[in-house]
Amino acid sequence: MTPAASPAQTAPFARFMPLAVMLLTPLFFSSNLIFGRSTIPEVAPFTLAFLRWASAALVLSPFLWRARIRARTYVAAHPLHWLTLGLLGMGICGAGVYYALQFTTATNGTLIYTTSPLMIILLERLFFGRSTSPREIAGILLGFLGVAIIVLEGDPGSLLRTSFNLGDLMFIGAALAWAGYSVLLKGPRTAGLPVSALFALIALSGALLLAPFALWEFLAGARMPVTLTAWGGIAGIVVFSSLLAFSGYQYGVARLGASTASVFMYLLPPYGVGLAVLVLGEPFETHHAVGILTVLSGLVLATAPRRKP
Repeated sequence: MTPAASPAQTAPFARFMPLAVMLLTPLFFSSNLIFGRSTIPEVAPFTLAFLRWASAALVLSPFLWRARIRARTYVAAHPLHWLTLGLLGMGICGAGVYYALQFTTATNGTLIYTTSPLMIILLERLFFGRSTSPREIAGILLGFLGVAIIVLEGDPGSLLRTSFNLGDLMFIGAALAWAGYSVLLKGPRTAGLPVSALFALIALSGALLLAPFALWEFLAGARMPVTLTAWGGIAGIVVFSSLLAFSGYQYGVARLGASTASVFMYLLPPYGVGLAVLVLGEPFETHHAVGILTVLSGLVLATAPRRKP
């Protein structure tokens, strides 16, 4: 009979496992734009987003069923809050992102989307009176400078020629929507729900809001998934970009704390850009390198923990 592992033997594994999960989690999040960019030529954007979140809600339905009483109480008491979370997190950041990928690259989308933590700070200051230090303000300005470098492709003259890429502008809106989603997700209204049940409930909200638009695309003869490549991309989005990404982040927050887990999300730009270059063959230009360094510098500056007095 094999003896049970001692606490001394299991301790290193217990410390290593959360770190390993959080090293992979940003990679799973980054895969959404890669799968989306390769799948959107075969599947219309609202249909793709609907299939993503309907599938995620179905897979997570057992967790929702276990917490059905608390879930019903939350939806009945705060229906607008529930639907707003679905609109921002799964609608705009789902179908909106896939629609934007028809006009811009996954590289640009990844780098612009990375500024959402900076927008969270701004929204919390505007609507909840959050105090903002000079260091955080400098980080926000630096991060948005990085976005400007990416959107303008390193050419300030684009401002005069108004030659903006529609996809890049839509990604700025998606980053703002994700910031709003993140701010609204916190608070007493959702505190009584288990994390997995809450995720399932918001996925269901997004699927319900996306369903009419997906039906409209179907009736209008838009692109529907008919090939193995399209269904493979959808499966990748559901498994890696949705279930593994969100559950991995929640696991990291539970084991390491929110502040430590959030540091790992700085890996999003190098992961996302690396995948776009290696998998999709997208070019990596000088303005991307300058932009990524500027955005990351702003993120680190703005989101570093405050010193305790």
